[in-house]
Parts: sequence; C-alpha cells; structure tokens
Amino acid sequence: MRIVLIDSGIGMLSTAAALRAARPDADLVLSMDPDHMPWGLRTADEVIGRLLAGARAARGAEADAVVVPCNTASVHGLDALRAEFEPAVPVIGTVPAIKPAAAAGGPIAVWSTVATTRSRYQRRLVETFADGVEVTPVACAGLAEAVESADPRMIAEAVDYAAGLTPAVRGVVLGCTHYDLVGARITEALGDVELYSAAEAVAAQTLRRVGDVPLGDTAGSVRVLAGGRPAPMPAAALAYPAGRALAAAPTSAL
Repeated sequence: MRIVLIDSGIGMLSTAAALRAARPDADLVLSMDPDHMPWGLRTADEVIGRLLAGARAARGAEADAVVVPCNTASVHGLDALRAEFEPAVPVIGTVPAIKPAAAAGGPIAVWSTVATTRSRYQRRLVETFADGVEVTPVACAGLAEAVESADPRMIAEAVDYAAGLTPAVRGVVLGCTHYDLVGARITEALGDVELYSAAEAVAAQTLRRVGDVPLGDTAGSVRVLAGGRPAPMPAAALAYPAGRALAAAPTSAL
C-alpha cells in the first residue's frame, strides 16, 4: 500500500502518524511545499496549483490514495485533485471535527486560523452540524506558524492567547491540523476539555477508500519530499512525537 500526503508543511504529521499506526506496512510519501508556505495566505488558484504540483511530484497517479491533511487546501483543491486522479486513485480531504464534537453536546469551541474562522466554509459547517449547540469560534492568531517553527515560547504565547478567548467549554475542535501537534499544551491551558481532531477519522476514511488490502509483513517506508525534491524530515517535525515516530521509519526511493 502506498499513500501520498500533501500539505505545505508539518501539519500533515498527525494524519500521517495515524495512518502509520493503523497500517504500519504502508509506504507513506509526505509531499511538503516549504518554498510556498503558508498556503493559507494564498489565493484559491495558487493553492490548487501547489496541491497538484505536490501530488504529481509524489507520483500520486501510482499511489493507492492521495490525502490532503489540511483544512484550507481541502476547501480549495479537492475538486481539482479528484478531477485529475479519481476514480483510479481516491482523494481524501480533511474536515474539522465539528460534527462529532457537537453530537457529544455543547458548549464547544472551534479553534482555527484567523482566515478560516472568518470563512463561510466554517460557518456553514457549524450551521449544518451544530444547530442548537453553543459554539464559540476562536481565531488562533499565529498558532499554526508557531507550531511550524517548533519554538516553545511562540507556541506557549499563541496557545495562551487563544485560551484567553475561549470561554468555559466541554470540548474544543482543532480546526487546523497543526494544532494536533500541541494538543497536550492546549489541554494544559484550558483544563478538563475534550479535544476533537480529524486525523484518525481521515486515516480511517483513507483505508476504507483503499479497500481490503492484506496486511504486509514488513514495515512500510516514510519518504519526505520538499518542493518535489527528496529531503530529510524537517528539523521542526522532530520536536513532536509524531514527527519522531515517522522519522524512525525506513526510507526508500519513490
């Protein structure tokens, strides 16, 4: 089994780690785009172009699945990716876990980037899946960038800022995949709350779409591409358990 994941940076790590845990025999290709990050500041057409470039560089047409573990990129680029790769190769996007969080009862908060917090996309998700539930949107200024830098001071400041905007809630939806990597720090700042991440759901959906592939008897490889070029695991990724676990996997040529 070979799965390609595409994102601008290390926000993909939690989904990649969930796939690795579920299918340790799968070969993972982590196609990053450090030369053009962050994608959240780019136009929809630019994001689509970067997604397609990342998939093509990773030879997505030869994969068993292409995964977009990024909320912003999923909003803008899934249709274009699916037009190019499906039905031969399933393309799986990421949606914030508002539905399961709301189903468990409120009040809840949705932590996301400033742009996503203001977007019609997020408002539509809340209206569709959290009708009648008290939902507080929280614009987490600078948190994704802090996680990408792996700077503990920047992370602490960004988490504390977002926590200061968050009322007493039962659960928090992590509306940016970067936030998964600092879940423990978020819980520390907020106290006894349940965090809702999309990583495991995306991994499960990916494996459902791939279908019944027998479990292999050898460990799968993890390969990193940076702008289409073979690269080591980014140094910032090694600051997080998910990154260290993926870096410990075997590597192989595409």
